[in-house]
Amino acid sequence: MTTHRLHTQHERTFEGNRFVYPVLSRRSKGISIGVNLNPDKICNFDCIYCQVDRRTESEVRFVEGERYFAELEEMLDLCASGEIFATTKFAETPKHLRRVNDIAFSGDGEPTTYKNFDQLIERSAEIKRRHGLDDVKMVLITNATMFHRPHVQRGLEILDANQGEIWAKLDAGTEKYYRTIERTKIPFQRVLDNLLIAAKLRPIVIQSMFLKLLGEAPSAEEIAAFCDRLNEVVAGGGEIKLVQVYTVARKPAESLVTPLSDAEVDAIAQEVRDKTGLTAEVYYGSSDY
Repeated sequence: MTTHRLHTQHERTFEGNRFVYPVLSRRSKGISIGVNLNPDKICNFDCIYCQVDRRTESEVRFVEGERYFAELEEMLDLCASGEIFATTKFAETPKHLRRVNDIAFSGDGEPTTYKNFDQLIERSAEIKRRHGLDDVKMVLITNATMFHRPHVQRGLEILDANQGEIWAKLDAGTEKYYRTIERTKIPFQRVLDNLLIAAKLRPIVIQSMFLKLLGEAPSAEEIAAFCDRLNEVVAGGGEIKLVQVYTVARKPAESLVTPLSDAEVDAIAQEVRDKTGLTAEVYYGSSDY
């Protein structure tokens, strides 16, 4: 088999994956290997800005464990060898982004609702080690609603031991706005309590989506309350190493949501810095697709 055919075969394979997918990530500053633990599109949030169309059913109802592990093995082979940059999708990747930054557990729902979350994280870490990718992070992108459950806590401990990083969602400062944006019955206080539980054990990243809803940006009072919630985590003994302030970069499933302007994103991030002393990074919307 020629080298060209080998690349073509790999490309065809990862394009057909069900659970593992490579993306060039603006936040990861390199290749992020995405893992979808919710192919059934079931989530305990129904975020107003989500790209997932939950009005239609998915063809895949659950994670097939052995297929997932095989896809992860193949993807790590492809990335560790650099062959991924010979595929059509990634051939034009700039040199400074030609690196594998992380394996990111997220998908079409909340990944910590996966019933064998701790076992899956453990075996994924073993596969990563076997490929000599000890420096590659394992990132959990989460709404923090399940951190109080013992098997999830075990999974977080495994992440901690394997270059793990928690990117936890916090999109609101008040219960009312939280329910408007996340559209869930889970109390806001549970999220806040769980953020503190996690942040007292390891530094966490807060990722915060701000947007215009029917043309209206979050109020000044809402952003002030958001900063108060961050300060409460720190005052309670938690460590927040970064706040990611971002806006809509791809079209959501619902048209009533539009991006903030770059200046509006900058202003929120600056308020976070001024009122909390935390480090804040910005990720823009329409000008940064």
